[in-house]
Amino acid sequence: MIVIKYPNRSEWPSLLKRPVFETASLNEKVKAVLDDVKANGDTAIRKYTVQFDKVELAELLVSEAEIEAGVAELDANLKAAIEQAAANITKFHAAQKFETKVIETTPGVKCWQKSVGIEKVGLYIPGGTAPLFSTVLMLAIPAKIAGCKEIVLCTPPQKDGKLPAPVLFAAKLSGITKIFKIGGIQAIGAMAYGTESVPKVFKIFGPGNQYVTAAKQLVSISHVSIDMPAGPSEVAVMADETANPAFVAADLLSQAEHGADSQVILVTTSEKLIDEVQVKLEKQLAVLPRMDYALKALDNSKIFLVKTEQEMIDMMNLYASEHLIIQMKNYSEVAEKIINAGSIFLGNYTPESAGDYASGTNHTLPTNGWATSYSGVNLDSFIRKITFQEISKEGIQNLGPVIEQMAEAEHLFAHKNAGTLRMKK
Repeated sequence: MIVIKYPNRSEWPSLLKRPVFETASLNEKVKAVLDDVKANGDTAIRKYTVQFDKVELAELLVSEAEIEAGVAELDANLKAAIEQAAANITKFHAAQKFETKVIETTPGVKCWQKSVGIEKVGLYIPGGTAPLFSTVLMLAIPAKIAGCKEIVLCTPPQKDGKLPAPVLFAAKLSGITKIFKIGGIQAIGAMAYGTESVPKVFKIFGPGNQYVTAAKQLVSISHVSIDMPAGPSEVAVMADETANPAFVAADLLSQAEHGADSQVILVTTSEKLIDEVQVKLEKQLAVLPRMDYALKALDNSKIFLVKTEQEMIDMMNLYASEHLIIQMKNYSEVAEKIINAGSIFLGNYTPESAGDYASGTNHTLPTNGWATSYSGVNLDSFIRKITFQEISKEGIQNLGPVIEQMAEAEHLFAHKNAGTLRMKK
């Protein structure tokens, strides 16, 4: 990791830039695949599954027998862990249910909202080097709680043409039965446009690599809603002299191991801590199975030494990290001053991986600075709120003159008349 000591504020924006990858040709490639899927459906999907995943599939839909076989082969301890995580995620998201309140804004005028689940949603679960079965729980559970009627799940097949057993178990546990062996760009296209096998959905959820992210953004222009413009994973750690260097190093590596396009940041006021963290990083890296991935990510990553706590806060609000860990003696006070972050982890004993798996919060979060304007996935992501109003005879007499005055001022006389006629009646 690059160590930068006492940078001037004017340098912060350039120093905090994420790794930049060439996107013009990427978008062209993604669009070509999407257009093919739109025109040729399942035929195109099978072609790209062979090309990208090196697998030839007879059936795209996972059968009930395959699901049961996958569930049966799963280790009992892992099953128990997934069940505990599912229970925590359910508890946290169920508490977010919207409560309808009828508000009388004027005597005789009642207004309220109703929460309605999005009818058809698509969930994308990344595969590749690390199949994220935890993402199944993070997306499927709130979709079920929200009352989404049709939930489609797409995830890349393994080389043997099967899906990982933990993915199948998490899906079954969450009540998802429409599971397709489709990954990458073609999965996003299938859910956005619909094919002979895959139903078209109204909103697509889920993280992915740059190709998946580009595909989601392209289909969102005119075909389907998406959860957020999420890209490669990232973490920032704020730490003072009270932080545990081994914990800090472990948290940095927990995101660095995602892949070469991830980024991790450490900001501190303690030069001693920097030295200690670097020692721990080297030691932990040496035994990390995904060391090669982590090393590439660390090349894009930085450690900042600043003078004051306020500079730490200001820098992190500018960076707007997906995950922000605060290992400081006054972490609660500092956290209150953070306004831009996807999810915040407080104190020495709260690893980012708790949120990734089992604490109950959602791990599908805004990256690349989008935490300045996007929330992470939550129950509201899967619902729409429809407004209602009911006006009595008394109510229209009270509100009608207001309608008349405003409509006439806007030269919309049919609007005015709709109120006038009711008042005369």
